[in-house]
Amino acid sequence: MRFTILGLVGIVTNNELTPIAGRRQRILLASLLLAGGRLLTNEQLYNELWGDDPPHNAHNALQAQVSRLRRTLSRLSASCDDTPPMVTHSAGYVLKVDPSAVDMHTFRSRATEAKRVADTDPGRAVDLLDSALALWRGKPLQDVGNSPLCHSMAVQLEEEYLTAQETRLELKLHCGRTEEAIGELRAISVVHPWREQITEMLMLSLYHVGRRAEALETYHSARRQLTDHLGIEPSRRLKDTLRVILHEEPAAIPRTRPVLVR
Repeated sequence: MRFTILGLVGIVTNNELTPIAGRRQRILLASLLLAGGRLLTNEQLYNELWGDDPPHNAHNALQAQVSRLRRTLSRLSASCDDTPPMVTHSAGYVLKVDPSAVDMHTFRSRATEAKRVADTDPGRAVDLLDSALALWRGKPLQDVGNSPLCHSMAVQLEEEYLTAQETRLELKLHCGRTEEAIGELRAISVVHPWREQITEMLMLSLYHVGRRAEALETYHSARRQLTDHLGIEPSRRLKDTLRVILHEEPAAIPRTRPVLVR
């Protein structure tokens, strides 16, 4: 049995994903998974499930949600015989799941390994990041609403995803896979026009393959986005990259930040 939060919250058995029915059931499962085997108190779970408006009988309502989740886990594990134990304490609940069974932890493990080998074996680092990013099936925790724990983790995970993408593309450029990287950089820059790291890599990649005019247009397009929508100018670093291209100076592909891991 495996668990997904990098997209829909669900349970995978026999390579088949079963989404979890009911928003509060999804919040409960996601919260317990995010806790990583640590106790979530009853009060924390009241807040996750009902926010500032818990039911009058919140303790009984929580017990009912836990019992329902236990039945779901038991039913789905019938064919694989590995139901993770949900332990009840007087203060709350713990779901004991092997981290390797949760896609978030697998993503982070592969990203960490990619960071470790990036300098000595960039090709392998690219493959590791490819396999890490392939785990994503959309926005993380996309079907749980705005519960505090899930929302904050979704924001953090999206940043980790984008940083892993940037690192992967930088490594591709250093491996000489420039044309391949240019297409991906263009696609990401459309979706995330404020990521100046992406703009910088795209400008320098185009410049390195002799597409200087396109590199300059990439800068001016990014500048228009920043000034029209945010009312700010590009960073000094991006302006320095523009100067390098205008003056046809030698330039290296920039190094990205390390892949973010918890």
